[in-house]
Amino acid sequence: MSTHHGEYKVVGGKLVAADLTVDDGRIASASINGDFFLEPDEALEDLNAAVTGLSADAEHRAIRDAVAQGLRPEAELFGVDASAIASAVRRALGKATTWEDHAWEILPPQPLPITLTVALDEVLTRQVAEGRRNPTMRLWQWTEPAVVIGAFQSLANEVDSEGVRRHGITVVRRISGGGAMFMEADNCVTYSLHAPASLVDGLETAETYPFLDEWVMDALSRMGVQAFYQPLNDIATPEGKIGGAAQKRVGAHGLLHHVTMSYDIDADRMLEVLRIGREKLKGKGVASAKKRVDPLRRQTGLTRPEIWDTMTAVFEERYGARRVELDEATLEEARELARTKFGTQEWLRRVP
Repeated sequence: MSTHHGEYKVVGGKLVAADLTVDDGRIASASINGDFFLEPDEALEDLNAAVTGLSADAEHRAIRDAVAQGLRPEAELFGVDASAIASAVRRALGKATTWEDHAWEILPPQPLPITLTVALDEVLTRQVAEGRRNPTMRLWQWTEPAVVIGAFQSLANEVDSEGVRRHGITVVRRISGGGAMFMEADNCVTYSLHAPASLVDGLETAETYPFLDEWVMDALSRMGVQAFYQPLNDIATPEGKIGGAAQKRVGAHGLLHHVTMSYDIDADRMLEVLRIGREKLKGKGVASAKKRVDPLRRQTGLTRPEIWDTMTAVFEERYGARRVELDEATLEEARELARTKFGTQEWLRRVP
């Protein structure tokens, strides 16, 4: 028999803890506790009974449903819910993790071709999923003007081929969904989180975005930017949208989460290479485009390296992360994937 302890803090709510004993693959006893409120008092017995007897490998959904169904009809929980209790139980069992459970690393900006940069998203996340790399935050730096389209977007519908040719733009397709990004070499601040899926265990998809970007909201605040999440995946300020996020599960245990924020966008050029931007802003003019995609440079007054430095410092401070260099073996793995997948017309035109 073994004992286990796990905690989960509800965003804007209360803390719930689970103290469990496990015997022969099942939860033999449970004590659910915390600073939440519950009426009537006797309903605490329901929570403990609902968890007791479950498999130690039970999925979050199964635990959540057992708790919800086990509560007597008149019971009321305040500050937590069945999903939060399930998260605490999963953490106690080692199935769900916290930021602090991992030895985070930071890959600083390194100038690389955009095709290789996009290939690294898949390679690094797969390495984390397979236990070959610690969870990692990577800051992008690419060497040429680019458009990065989402995994499921139509190339012809999103990109103006003549505008791309005229401006010497490289177009690549990433593995995550979402919209097209106009990314000149120095006009965006982009980062990826290569994380274990256990970090977001039990969270609804809409909840994972602000959860994974809580640290960057802290960094933006320190730079004087009043940022907030605009569901599902946009980061905005009172002055307008500054960026967006996208995600992709890689294998059974890997999660890619990346964000691009505008630093000093050329709105005229963006409208010449992106068809979708043109449609969204039809009749509003370029001035409206410049207002809609609000650059970080004007809001912070900082250079991109200064923004990178602040983001890195906050990530180090919050999660005890350490800076590392990209190893040659990983670079070679990414070069091969860029050659066989991300740099091919087959991948780029998978949705013509």
